[in-house]
Amino acid sequence: MLTRLFAALFAAICSPFAYAADAARNAYVPPPPAGVSSGSVVQVIVSLLLVLAAVMAVAWFLKRINHPHQSGLNALKVVSGIAVGQRERIVLVEVNDTWLVVGVAPGQVNALHSMPKGSIPEGDSTNGTMPERSFQSWLKQHMEKRNG
Repeated sequence: MLTRLFAALFAAICSPFAYAADAARNAYVPPPPAGVSSGSVVQVIVSLLLVLAAVMAVAWFLKRINHPHQSGLNALKVVSGIAVGQRERIVLVEVNDTWLVVGVAPGQVNALHSMPKGSIPEGDSTNGTMPERSFQSWLKQHMEKRNG
């Protein structure tokens, strides 16, 4: 009789747990999330390209707004320039029929020379570099000047 009582008591106590376990087993389990599809990758790339195109369009528009149109009536024109130091330059500026040789440094611009407008020969243009010759001949000439 005692065993029946324990069996009934055990069944009464464990039946809610058994029911809960059975309900948990039969509960709805959502499917795992889908992986990355080619459609979503294409969508991300197209979205990125649209954003980049919008940024470029805004930059172009702001550049057009901030800079007035250049007309052919400008009185100044930079003809040539050469760097003479890390932050210093000599610039040849054309103003109407005059050329100005201007020294440009950080925070200052100095007029070095003015002359009538001329033409720069095409063949003599060295773009600020020394004429082509060997280092050996240059060193020999420099040493001869130094020694007398």
